[in-house]
Amino acid sequence: MGEKAAGAPHLRVLYLSWRDRENPEAGGSETFVERTAEVLTEQGHEVTLFTSRFPGAARQTRHGKVRVLRRGNRFTTYLSGLVHTARHRRAYDIVIDVQNGVPFWSPLAAAVPVVDVVHHVHRDQWHTFFPRPVAALGWFLESRVAPRVYRRSRYVTVSEATREELADLGITSDRVDLIYSGNDQPDEPERFALMPRSDRPSIVVLGRLVPHKQVEVAIDVVAALRAAGRDVDLHVVGAGYWQNALEQHAVAAGVEDLVTLHGFVDEDTKHTLLASAWLVLMPSGKEGWGLTIVEAGLHATPTIAFRHAGGPRESIVDGVTGYLVDDVDQMTRRTQELLESRDLREKLGANAREFAMSFDWLDTGRALEQTLLSVLGYAPRPVSAATSFRLRSSGPAAPPRVTEDQHSSVA
Repeated sequence: MGEKAAGAPHLRVLYLSWRDRENPEAGGSETFVERTAEVLTEQGHEVTLFTSRFPGAARQTRHGKVRVLRRGNRFTTYLSGLVHTARHRRAYDIVIDVQNGVPFWSPLAAAVPVVDVVHHVHRDQWHTFFPRPVAALGWFLESRVAPRVYRRSRYVTVSEATREELADLGITSDRVDLIYSGNDQPDEPERFALMPRSDRPSIVVLGRLVPHKQVEVAIDVVAALRAAGRDVDLHVVGAGYWQNALEQHAVAAGVEDLVTLHGFVDEDTKHTLLASAWLVLMPSGKEGWGLTIVEAGLHATPTIAFRHAGGPRESIVDGVTGYLVDDVDQMTRRTQELLESRDLREKLGANAREFAMSFDWLDTGRALEQTLLSVLGYAPRPVSAATSFRLRSSGPAAPPRVTEDQHSSVA
């Protein structure tokens, strides 16, 4: 990406996000917010992150140069954010509204342009989390009300799959900038590169413990492998209210001795588990991108995910960096295949590492900055570079680092 447009100002940016990185239930969406906010401050912009409180959280803190304001709980933070936006209408130059199902409705209160960041459309997930009347209301707000409220806003998303879903809601692709998530090298990458794989086969599942992540599927895969005569350790990394249900599921499946629920872990522990694992499973039914997939790829650890989840169709090059599957039986068969072939694991893992190295948060943050500047009239609308990343090994081309649609952002 080029330098900042001539005459472009230092912006005062307000992020509205229901969680920040310190929240025990933080996931890929929060990583996108925090890392792009960090890049924006490095580019000289002033960034405030408005988010929800959680037990033990301070009402105000700083993440590096980013000011963090926490108000309300996971539900009331939306109203608190709207009130904050209204009270400080002239304190910011642009608002980034992160929509997780429902947005903060900031265009109703903001006196400045709003950019709506959507990782994925929730659709069926409403019925997973809420009773029928509430689920119907949530889907109505997401699919009917939000597109109208944000009809003058630019959108940003992290995968072509989500851009297609937004089109189903009437948000045409010319209003949506595609900016892929970045990837972070762990501290001391050489140490992790020399780390041996576990002696006994091991699998990692990384993500929030909520129903739509479908961690039960990974437990069922381990149970099926045990029934076939192979014991595999399953490491589940992440926190959430669904943990008790997963513990009970492991007991019912007869594999509680093989399943370890680590909860929320630090970065060193996370990378240690990813580096020593034989493979990663992503059984989630819906992912905007699949940040875990490229995180695992840095450690040459291949991932198996569901094709219908959306984002993994772009964060995995099927048959080259990992596998996309259509159902639990296919996931079990592919898992067994990888466990039985070290050569295949190493081939896919080497490709996964090469692919993962092509994603960088600096590129992602600068691409978002370009979107913000273009919305404010200080830079032209982002245009694609018409190039794509290709693995040096034989195999199909990976998804373009930037799509060839003229309305995509440069990433």
